[in-house]
Amino acid sequence: MKKAHMMIVAAAVAALGLTTALNVTNANEAAGEDVKTVAWYVANIKEARAQNQACHDDPAIQGSANCANSLHALEITFKGGN
Repeated sequence: MKKAHMMIVAAAVAALGLTTALNVTNANEAAGEDVKTVAWYVANIKEARAQNQACHDDPAIQGSANCANSLHALEITFKGGN
């Protein structure tokens, strides 16, 4: 009985993980977001500042790749790259 219970729990956890991964993927695709790299933002610092401001103003996009990349680029630029 214990083995069957563990199998059911493992299957439920796997299904939940797969569902979460698909939801994240679908959310990124639905946004139609063109993800720019940290290097691109370092080379285009005005766009990095604009993106960072947009991320600050809109909590819904704060977890996006562009928010993370623009912030990282600004940190690199501010600290001098090292």
